[in-house]
Amino acid sequence: MNLSFEQLKSMVVFAQVIEQGNLSAAAKHIGISRASVSYHLKKLESQLGVKLLNRSTRAIALTETGMAYYQSCRIIAEQATTANLQIENLKNEPEGSLKITCPVNVGLQIVVPALNGFRRLYPKIDLDVMLTDEVVNIMQEGIDLAIRGAPLADSGLQATKLSTLPTCLCGAPDYLAKRGRPTTPAELEQHDWVIYKLTAGAIKLRKGSRSYSVAVKGSISTNNAAARTAFIEGGHGLGRVPLYDAWPKIQAGSLERVMDDYQLNDIEVYGVFPPGSAGSKKLRVLIDFLKDYFSKFDRQALITSAVDT
Repeated sequence: MNLSFEQLKSMVVFAQVIEQGNLSAAAKHIGISRASVSYHLKKLESQLGVKLLNRSTRAIALTETGMAYYQSCRIIAEQATTANLQIENLKNEPEGSLKITCPVNVGLQIVVPALNGFRRLYPKIDLDVMLTDEVVNIMQEGIDLAIRGAPLADSGLQATKLSTLPTCLCGAPDYLAKRGRPTTPAELEQHDWVIYKLTAGAIKLRKGSRSYSVAVKGSISTNNAAARTAFIEGGHGLGRVPLYDAWPKIQAGSLERVMDDYQLNDIEVYGVFPPGSAGSKKLRVLIDFLKDYFSKFDRQALITSAVDT
């Protein structure tokens, strides 16, 4: 089958629909109409002679064939993005220094690996990276970019959304064997919890049109996300963990998901920066790079959810 330029465009549109979660969000991200997105999807399925998506009025879900095809479309879109970044770099290579702060766990698992790749593309930008779970005063510390897991508070700072990271409820196999596996929100209240102090409070769950608020208690609390996950692995209670952190441990058998037929609140990841710095090319290329890098964790969450269901 010969690949036309129009089909190549449809492949990129298909990849964006999966990554953005729905047709409207993909249309907005690409800068075309929702009707055009729908046209590309229908034409792609017609050309291939297969069904790529199961669509309803509320949601989309990849078929098995669609999941395999998406991986190829994703690679094409990523290579195009990388090519654009490299050309931009050659036209006018940004240089200088950037001071960055972010939470420890997301820093070690996502941001530092991302910055490794960023430095290879932009070797003239020096990086000063501060990993801390405390909220740093950006202006006082001279921070160029702070990565935070919460919306921007009312301030003179600016922010841009980097990613949406899903979460799940987890427990260690030994703990679940002793205490039982909860199946309802009411049962969750009878369990021990490892408390993460930066997001302490009731656990919010949803199922269908119903919402639940579960009061949690436990004898271990911490302000460090990595320590929180380690205590859960140690069998000291249940916990709400970002899926990017939990998934490798679930695959290794040291954690198990519970109540995955319920939905939890996602973590909205923002890049926060001082006012007036949005025009800085070195900051702009960093933010664009991080958005692209974070998107692979969004895709992994999507694929993981598809596998689980």
